[in-house]
Amino acid sequence: MAKILMITGDFTEDYETMVPFQTLLACGHSVDAVCPGKKAGDTVKTAIHDFEGDQTYSEKPGHNFALNADFDGVDAASYDALVVPGGRAPEYLRLNQEVLAKVRHFFEANKPVAAICHGAQLLAAAGVLKGRTCSAYPACAYEVTASGGTFADIPVTEAITDGNLVTAPAWPAHPAWLKQFMAIL
Repeated sequence: MAKILMITGDFTEDYETMVPFQTLLACGHSVDAVCPGKKAGDTVKTAIHDFEGDQTYSEKPGHNFALNADFDGVDAASYDALVVPGGRAPEYLRLNQEVLAKVRHFFEANKPVAAICHGAQLLAAAGVLKGRTCSAYPACAYEVTASGGTFADIPVTEAITDGNLVTAPAWPAHPAWLKQFMAIL
């Protein structure tokens, strides 16, 4: 079974954090959820994003998600794979050089990476999308292409795998996204 790192933060998307965390644990994998500036036992606030016919998603308060590892103690080399949830967190996590270095490690070592929705913002900032096909929430298409990637405009229920990278537009793609990610673990 794989040892997986999940990098998240306040106002991460609720489903995109809780569902992969719990699903991967249920399948026997080990998952360490971390956030810069926080320790095991601390929580991050989540946001529930929904698609209700507006010009963009709606946002409502979600749950408090308990972290189970310390960001400062994480050595990316000791993990087999990375999960990057979407939501608002990637927007500011991409400004943290330690986060970007950890993300780059997984690409340099060709380890499996699963990113969903706004998680592509973190991948773009880390400079790991050049020459890769990546799906994301459509509003993140610019970040994908500006960083040298090809944006995969796929249905919200689908996912795409490009080598070690599995991406999807948003949480309705969880079945496809997690199935593809587990296939490359």
